[in-house]
Formats: sequence, C-alpha cells, structure tokens
Amino acid sequence: MYFVNAPFFLRWMYPKVLFNKSRKEKKVYLTFDDGPIPEVTPFVLETLAQHQIKATFFCVGENIQKHPSIFERILKEGHQVGNHTYNHLKGWETDDITYLENVEKCQELTKTNLFRPPYARAKKSQLRQLHHQYEVVFWDVLSGDFDTELSPEKCYQNVVRHTKNGAIIVFHDNIKATARLTYALPKAIIYLKQQGYSFDVL
Repeated sequence: MYFVNAPFFLRWMYPKVLFNKSRKEKKVYLTFDDGPIPEVTPFVLETLAQHQIKATFFCVGENIQKHPSIFERILKEGHQVGNHTYNHLKGWETDDITYLENVEKCQELTKTNLFRPPYARAKKSQLRQLHHQYEVVFWDVLSGDFDTELSPEKCYQNVVRHTKNGAIIVFHDNIKATARLTYALPKAIIYLKQQGYSFDVL
C-alpha cells in the first residue's frame, strides 16, 4: 500500500518535511532514489542529458562506494545529490543511534544538505535530529516504479495525472524499477515539457 500523492495526514504528521516546492511556479523536480548502479543510473543520466534537465539523486552510501565513477558522473553532469542512508535502512525498524550513524556514514560521501529516508519511514525522534542538519525531503508524486505488479503505462499515468506546479516526483534508479522507469521517465518528461513545465533541482 502506498500513496501516489502524499496525503494530507502525512503532511500534517511531518510539518517540517519538504513535500513540494512553490505552487506558483510551473516547475517540477525529478528525484531518483537508491543508486548509483551501473544497470540503471547511466540510462537516467543519458535521458536527462538528452532533454537538458538537471535532477536530484538520493544516493545510498554503499552504492556510491561500489560504483564511484557513476557517482562522480552524476556530480560532473551538474546534478544534485542527497543522502539516502548508507545501507537503505528502515528507520521504523532501526534504533536511533544506529540509524543516525548510518546517515552520517553516507554523509561522508555525499556531503549534502538533503536527506530522504528510505521508504519514507523514519521515527520522529530520528527526524528531530536530522532536521538540524538536513532539509528532509519526501515527495509530492510517487511514480510507483518500484511496484513490480504495476504496468509501465500505469507508472507513466501516475506521474502525468498527479503532477502540478512545484511537484517533487520520485523515480528509482534500481533494478526492481527498471522496466517501469525506462518506459515512464522519457514519456513523462516529453509530456510535462509539452505542458509547459520546466525542471529544476531542489
């Protein structure tokens, strides 16, 4: 069970978390979670370059250490990076000290002011600490590309039907998402451009 649009109660529960940017500007913000990995991240980078778009990559620390050249390519091509923990931890299932140490281990590699908890699951006690150092980012539109039961076309429709000004859109550059990501991302970019949206980093 997941929400394509972040619901009101979630926004109410986490008032300091960033769910969207200004609704006044016709801009959207593409974000990618879980990379970098060689099987998917280069496709994302090539697609963004083709359309001259910059995006934000919430990177997992162990993937940065496994694939440093891809991480360097993300930076070299002018994209933004965020911290997504070192081991893609579920905050709800992890004690605070272990979780915060894991975030810090990733921070040594990312050196960023942005953090997104994997699965959008972090305890309030963890977030209280993280808010001192990071802009904590959730989402406005969740593509659902991680859902193996979702068709690629439905993934695309999730994005184009729910995106509005200021939307923070989540895709995943991981293996599980590949079939839906590679179909939906290029089509969604073309559609959103046709609707007059520009793209920016957070």
